[in-house]
Amino acid sequence: MNKSDRKKLQTGLYIGLAIALILCLFSMPYGFYQFVRFAAMAIFAYLAYCEYKNGHVDRMILFIVLAILFQPFAKIALGRVLWNIVDVIVAGYLIYLVVRNKKN
Repeated sequence: MNKSDRKKLQTGLYIGLAIALILCLFSMPYGFYQFVRFAAMAIFAYLAYCEYKNGHVDRMILFIVLAILFQPFAKIALGRVLWNIVDVIVAGYLIYLVVRNKKN
């Protein structure tokens, strides 16, 4: 996979995950939230690896922390309101990355 394809994949992952996190603000079946947690963990782990390869250690660490936060195996109980805040902040950051990457 060349650099251009990798960048397109990352942009798609940013947008898809941001949409899924925003959908978590609404009343959805419990399985949807489980799916989002698992998908977010996998996507953030992949993005951490990509950032490691690109030499962006600060963003790599952030994505590792987010992968741990969203992992579905040993759930971190934050409560619905706090999870909604986290979802909005993370979705906003992912959209910011998309917009910033479009300008570059």
